[in-house]
Amino acid sequence: MVKMGKDYYDILGIKKGASEDDIKKAYRKQALRFHPDKNKSPGAEEKFKEIAEAYDVLSDPKKKDIYDRFGEEGLKGGGPSGGGGVGPETFSYTFQGDPHAIFAEFFGGRNPFEQFFGARNGGTDENMDTDDPFARFGMGGGGMGGFPRSFSSGMGGLGGQSSVVKKNQDPPIVHDLRVSLEEVLSGCTKKMKISRKRLNHDRRSLRTEDKILEVQIKKGWKEGTKITFPKEGDETPTNIPADVVFVLKDKPHPVFKRNGSDIVYTAKISLRDALCGSTVNAPTLDGRTLTVSTTDIVQPGMKRRISSEGLPYPKRPDRRGDLIVEYEVKFPERLNQSARDTIAQVLPRS
Repeated sequence: MVKMGKDYYDILGIKKGASEDDIKKAYRKQALRFHPDKNKSPGAEEKFKEIAEAYDVLSDPKKKDIYDRFGEEGLKGGGPSGGGGVGPETFSYTFQGDPHAIFAEFFGGRNPFEQFFGARNGGTDENMDTDDPFARFGMGGGGMGGFPRSFSSGMGGLGGQSSVVKKNQDPPIVHDLRVSLEEVLSGCTKKMKISRKRLNHDRRSLRTEDKILEVQIKKGWKEGTKITFPKEGDETPTNIPADVVFVLKDKPHPVFKRNGSDIVYTAKISLRDALCGSTVNAPTLDGRTLTVSTTDIVQPGMKRRISSEGLPYPKRPDRRGDLIVEYEVKFPERLNQSARDTIAQVLPRS
């Protein structure tokens, strides 16, 4: 026969087999009854801690299952082995929680006694029904006895309100994601490793875990495009995890500059070629070479546009922008007198 040790069900005033909702209601009632801010009787502090431990066990399905089968000794790793499944030999529980922290978390981070049983009331009210400390405030029905709505919204199961405290989502976590022009040309998948905090099964303690997020970069995406992974940030008992957002940034390219869906190549030519005609071998993003010839005089700022050799349009990836060849004329650093005379004879003054 398994020795049960502490009877957590009896501590909360419920029977074995009680539902999750019954366990929450029982904890709420007993914790309010024996909270040291209200109950000044000897032993109230120890009783308050026992209530927190009972709730910590019975509100956790895994701990509750071990306790139901093997009792307190089995739960704490001191009992005999059970038949099948997880047994005491593989499970050891010690209550190390702060009963006041559990109480504050249960009530959404607020201590109701600071609001209702503070300096004005001087702690314990001798006329209060200790079995139902909220009875005189009209919480047994639909009203809150004139108390602040913020408290009503945090009190689950009272006056028909939900036990879930409204949580706010953390601000987005934004990371730059640098991509090359070649990756934008063809599209690619980037694997990004993030480290984040997640709640354990007990919904109170935390663990750190790594996760790989796969970012699909589609053809032609522009710099500044945002890719959002909802709620992949840190998780705590009191928050909604932040969204993780990646913002596309172009990597500097050794050959090209980007202008929307066009790419720009700077062709450096001599002054002679600028005046007499030139042929340029312009590279492309996919490794080919295009011959660009002109017999015209290359004017300052002159450009040649080669159709459909740029990047895909984001909304029409079957079509592409252009390759723009920008000419940059290299002037000689010096000229001998003979060259000067020849140029002076050939070129008009205006």
